[in-house]
Amino acid sequence: MRILLVVSAFNSLSQRVFCHLRDRGEQVGIAFAITEEQLITETEAFFPDIIIAPFLKKRIPESIWSTIPTFIVHPGIAGDRGAHALDWAILNQSSEWGVCILRANGEYDAGDIYAHGTFAMPQRSKASLYRNETTSLSIRLADELLRVVNDSTFIPIAQDTESLSGSAHRAMTQSDRRIDWENDSTESILTKIRSADSHPGVLDTILGLECTLYGAHREGKLRGGIKEILAKREGAICLGTKDGAIWITHLKERHLPSIKLPATYVLKDRLKGVMEDRLPLFVHPTVETFKEITYIERDEIGYLGFDFHNGAMGAHQCVRLKYAFDHLKQSGIKVLVLMGGEEFFSNGIHLNIMEDSKKSEEDGWSNIHSMNEVVKSILLCDEVLTVSALRRNAGAGGVFLALAADLVVAREGVVLNPHYQTLGLHGSEYWTYTLPRRVGEEKAYALTSRCLPISAAYAQAIGLVDTVLSEDDETYREELHRYCFSLCEDDERYDELLDAKRQKINHTAFAEEIQRHREAELEQMYPSFYDPLSEFNRLRKDFVYKLCPIQTPNYLKGL
Repeated sequence: MRILLVVSAFNSLSQRVFCHLRDRGEQVGIAFAITEEQLITETEAFFPDIIIAPFLKKRIPESIWSTIPTFIVHPGIAGDRGAHALDWAILNQSSEWGVCILRANGEYDAGDIYAHGTFAMPQRSKASLYRNETTSLSIRLADELLRVVNDSTFIPIAQDTESLSGSAHRAMTQSDRRIDWENDSTESILTKIRSADSHPGVLDTILGLECTLYGAHREGKLRGGIKEILAKREGAICLGTKDGAIWITHLKERHLPSIKLPATYVLKDRLKGVMEDRLPLFVHPTVETFKEITYIERDEIGYLGFDFHNGAMGAHQCVRLKYAFDHLKQSGIKVLVLMGGEEFFSNGIHLNIMEDSKKSEEDGWSNIHSMNEVVKSILLCDEVLTVSALRRNAGAGGVFLALAADLVVAREGVVLNPHYQTLGLHGSEYWTYTLPRRVGEEKAYALTSRCLPISAAYAQAIGLVDTVLSEDDETYREELHRYCFSLCEDDERYDELLDAKRQKINHTAFAEEIQRHREAELEQMYPSFYDPLSEFNRLRKDFVYKLCPIQTPNYLKGL
């Protein structure tokens, strides 16, 4: 079947749907909904059997939906109609939410329902619920849609059916989630900010600066006056509430062409005199505070988490992660597992910080070197076996960080973007060594030049990852532990694996070989950072400011 995905952005849900349909054997193309004329032209060029819109902010022209079966993925329960459906569900603290796939017509969210389902609502941010529960359910519903769409006996559900639990609602405004610091509880403040992550944020004024707030974490110990800034840590700020305190990790100035940045980068000198409340290099995952690097041991297996906002790793974060890794590999464990974060495994270097810097070329160059040092530590680790556990999506340098480990496992449903060229970069992180070693030169070239996302299942099929585990988070964690335990439960087998690794690292020219790859990669990268007119500098600005494309990129059209 020829399926065209019409999108406002090729976001996490759109990419997951794209990968899933392609893995099914469908012919899939992408068309950005930019202008009616452009969308009509691109639709006619692809000549689809059906259209699915996983993420859409504009109307599809009548000339399209009236002639081609067109379906909208709506992040709401059956009967829900209107913008900001997931925002309202979080703000109203709904215990259950869902997804519907609707037939497009001339009215927003008013078409007949062809597939729908629900999920339990955990207390997490909108972005997290969207990337995980909403996306997983959308995939199951897409399969259901394709099963019934050509079934002449199937009867869709009309939106005016009285038994539907959802209802129409208006778009949410900033006044709906405005924080009343004097009266709102910590939980209420967290809920309001979660309902706006990662867009549009909650509008507020911090130390006289009007900005939007993102990335809220409950603080378990620090206390102080209401809205008093109690401390700062790794770019975040801690504010007192009437019954506790919260951390805010990121801010965005309102009145400037601005980008989302760590809170301390935005507030700058306004924070003079605020104490830096430092944590140890890593802490237990259950510690109630804002933390980026966590660690837990079980059965001589160490699980190292690194939860960096949106998966972006600045130079300082890379340095801390390297120190943590280098310390833990000598702690007496047998297997060290790289866990990534709660929302992403990693997406490589921190483009927003680079864009904000007055010496962006130097800071970017430092960032890529510090990222390379993390990868180098993993590649040269001969003390333990290493496993990369891709529980969440990864992109660019984050994928190649994972490939530095001895073994790579992925959770079903994870989407990987093993390429850099959409940002005009050659890339580093030793990928010219690790990627061909796993998939061969021809497939490595295809992955890095075609610039398409791939599923965990496809990654396993080509050898990019070693095994794929359950999509269910709880099941995944137990399967991961069993997988890692199987590497070390037999002492003789473990010693054989570790001895073979040590022989490769210590008794060959391995270090010199990977250094040659690093130097060749950086030679290609240097002009991208230091030439003001480089494609990378232009594309990076478009990316961090989220500028709308003027046409669908050719590599996505599927023609």
